[in-house]
Amino acid sequence: VSPPGVTLAMPQCPGVAVAVVLSRQYGSEGRFTFTSHTPGEHQICLHSNSTRMALFAGGKVPLDIQVGEHTNNYPEIAAKDKLTELQLRARQLLDQVEQIQKEQNYQRYREERFRMTSESTNQRVLWWSIAQTIILILTGIWQMRHLKSFFEAKKLV
Repeated sequence: VSPPGVTLAMPQCPGVAVAVVLSRQYGSEGRFTFTSHTPGEHQICLHSNSTRMALFAGGKVPLDIQVGEHTNNYPEIAAKDKLTELQLRARQLLDQVEQIQKEQNYQRYREERFRMTSESTNQRVLWWSIAQTIILILTGIWQMRHLKSFFEAKKLV
């Protein structure tokens, strides 16, 4: 029997064959950081190996998810690396620039996917319109020939 705690698994590519990116076991409290090297959505799956937690907490786990440069604890970094205020501010600015670059790359990726989807949709609409036009013309020709043969059979023409 393992100690009560929370097991965290972060699968990638939701809805597709799940690839676990991170799987760790934590105690009842803790903090962890995770850096993804692939853009897109990630799913966080938590499950408890403690029956007590599920019964008394109603199966709820409070999460505080921070994304980007806001995850860094700069006073702790300054104390650890013995940085001056100017050096700490420079590090903060570098982290912000890095975060902006990541966001730009992600937006470029999304724009490329959207462009590919739009072009594919436009191509399908074009071919659907051509098919409808051909069917309409063939139906018109068939109707005219059918009516002509009908009137010739009735000797009205």
